[in-house]
Amino acid sequence: MIEKLLVANRGEIARRVFRTCRDAGIGTVAVFSDADADAPHTAEADVAVRLPGNAPADTYLRAELLIKAAVETGADAIHPGYGFLSENAGFARAVLDAGLTWVGPPPEAIESMGSKVESKRMMAEAGVPILSELDPAEVTEADLPLLVKASAGGGGRGMRVVRTLGELAEAVEGASAEAASAFGDPTVFCERYLETGRHIEVQVLADTHGTVWAVGERECSIQRRHQKVVEEAPSPFVDEAMREALFDAARKAAQAIDYVGAGTVEFLAGPDGRFYFLEMNTRLQVEHPVTEATTGLDLVSLQLRIAEGEHLPIDEPETRGHAIEVRLYAEDPAAGWQPQSGTLHRFELPAAQREFEVGPGVRLDSGFVSGQTVGVHYDPMLAKVIAYAPDRRSAARALAGALAGAEIHGVVTNRDLLVNVLRHEAFLAGETDTAFFDRHGLETLAAPLATVDTVRISALAAALAGAATNRSEARVQRRLPSGWRNVRSQGQRKRFRHGDDEIEVGYGLGRDGLRADGFEGVELVSAERGDVVLEISGVRRKFAVARYGDTVYVDSPDGSVELGVVPRYTDPDAALAAGSLVAPMPGTVVRLAVEAGDTVKTGDPLLWLEAMKMEHRIAAPADGVVTELPVVVGQQVEVGTILAVVGDDE
Repeated sequence: MIEKLLVANRGEIARRVFRTCRDAGIGTVAVFSDADADAPHTAEADVAVRLPGNAPADTYLRAELLIKAAVETGADAIHPGYGFLSENAGFARAVLDAGLTWVGPPPEAIESMGSKVESKRMMAEAGVPILSELDPAEVTEADLPLLVKASAGGGGRGMRVVRTLGELAEAVEGASAEAASAFGDPTVFCERYLETGRHIEVQVLADTHGTVWAVGERECSIQRRHQKVVEEAPSPFVDEAMREALFDAARKAAQAIDYVGAGTVEFLAGPDGRFYFLEMNTRLQVEHPVTEATTGLDLVSLQLRIAEGEHLPIDEPETRGHAIEVRLYAEDPAAGWQPQSGTLHRFELPAAQREFEVGPGVRLDSGFVSGQTVGVHYDPMLAKVIAYAPDRRSAARALAGALAGAEIHGVVTNRDLLVNVLRHEAFLAGETDTAFFDRHGLETLAAPLATVDTVRISALAAALAGAATNRSEARVQRRLPSGWRNVRSQGQRKRFRHGDDEIEVGYGLGRDGLRADGFEGVELVSAERGDVVLEISGVRRKFAVARYGDTVYVDSPDGSVELGVVPRYTDPDAALAAGSLVAPMPGTVVRLAVEAGDTVKTGDPLLWLEAMKMEHRIAAPADGVVTELPVVVGQQVEVGTILAVVGDDE
C-alpha cells in the first residue's frame, strides 16, 4: 500500500495527483524550484522540498534530487506526472533501485517507446499499422509533403513540415538542433505528412496480471505547432467499426511491450478512415480529463491501485455523453503564438467551480491562481477547462460560455481563439482535422470577442470608474460625482490605448446626467470603483472594471477589453531607434543567422529565442543592413532588450 507519494512534477498535474491522494488518504510530497516557491502545488502538499534553481535541468530534471527528496520525507512512491522525467527509463529504474514504488510502466516498456524509430519497428511486427520511415538523404519529390520528427521527441518539439526539397536541409538542421537541446538526442527521421489528418488516440490501462483495457478514444486534431489545443471524447470522426479497430491496435501495442499502468497510443487517421501508429506516450496524458468525464473513472486513482498490484476488472468501462477540453495558454495567437509572461492579477472562471473533479458540468484543472506570476522557465499553459454534457453541441456551448465569462487579467491568452473555435460551425459539425487553423484562418479565429463598439463603451466605463475612484479618495466633496458641474462647462477627457489604436473619451456629468461625446442614448445608472452600470438604448449593461498600474481591464457579457492608460506627457528619451528589434518576451538567444553588416531581405531570420519550451524566430522587418547585433548565443534577455537593428541600404 502506498502511504506517502512524491509527485516529481509541478503545476496543474501535481495538483491533480494531490487531489486524488487527499481523497484516498495518501500523504503527499511536493518538489519546487525557486520560481515555484509560492506556487499552489507547493502549498497544497503535506510537505514540500526545495530544488535550488529555476531551469528544469537544475530542478525537475535532476533525478537524484527527486529520489533524495522522497527518501528524506519518508515517501514510499513517486508519480512522475507528465513531461520532465515521466518517460525517462533511467529515472524509473533509479526509483525502483531506491526501493520506492514507481507509479508508471516498467522501465523496459518506456525504453521500447522512447525511440520513435524503434517503436515503429516493434509496432509493425505486432500488426499495428504504421507510416513508413523515410531517410532524409533519400527523400524525393514523390515523398512530399513530409514531416521531420525528433526520434526522442514529444510535445511538438523537433518537428518541421517540408513541402519542397529546398526546405529539407534547413528543416532537418533546425529539428535536429531543437531535439538535441530539448531531449539530448539529435536523431531525426522523416515520414509522410497527412495535410488533413485526424489525430486520434486511445487511452489504455494495463495491470500486472495481464488485463489490458482500451478506455475510449480521444480526438486531438486541432493543434498549433504540432501541440494540442482542443481535445474531446469520443471523436466525432470515429464510427463503431473504426473504434473497434483502433481499440484492437491499441491493445496490441500495449501487449507487445508488456505495458503496465496508464498510457496512450496515438494514431493519425486519413480522410478515408485508415489510421497509422504515431507513438505511445508511456504516462498520463494532459487530456486525460475528457476520458474521466465520459467514463466516470479516476485515472490517477487507477494508476495508484495498479502500482499497488490490484487487478483491473475484466470488463472495460462504457462511455457516455461527450466531453471537450481546451488548453488555456498565456500566449498571443495573433503574434505567432508568442508566449506571455507577467503577473496574473486575476484568474477567475465563475462557471467552473469544480476543480479536478470528475462529473457533469465545467471542470477546471489549473496550475495558477490569482496574483501568481507566469514565468519564462516552463510551459505557458495556465489551465485546462473541461465541459461534459449529454451531447457534443451542449458540451461545446457550455465550455464556450465558461471561457467567455472568465476574468483573466495580467497576461494575453488564447481565450478568444478557443471560444471562436468552439462556436465555429465547422467545429460543431465535427470537421476538426489538423489543418483546421490553416483552413479557417488564424486571423479570423483569433479575432477578439469584443467588437469595436464594445471597446468604445468599455473605455467610457473605464473612465467613469476611474472618476468614481478619484472621488472616493478625495478629501472633500467626495459625495459629488467626479466631473460634476452645476453649470455646463468643459468636459472631462481620458485617453486609452487599445492595441495600436488610441481612444479618447470625452464626458461630463451635470444636472441632466451623463453627457458623453459620440455616445447616443447612453445613460449612467451607477459608477463605483470597480463597477459601472450603463443604460444603452434602454438596456442596462454591467461593466466590471479593474486597474493595475497603467492597465485597465473591463469585463462585460460582450467581451473582455484590455486598455492602456495614456499618460498626459511622454518621455522622448524612451523612443527606440528606427529599425530596432526588441525581445517580445524573456528568453535565451539560441542561434544567430546573421552578423553585423549583413544585407537582409524582409522576413529573413536574424536569430532565434528560446522561451517557455519553444523556439521563436526573430525576422527582418524590412530590406536593409544589420547595423547592430548586440547579443550572443546563450545570452539571457528580458522583454524590450534590443536584439538587432536593421537600417536601410544607405
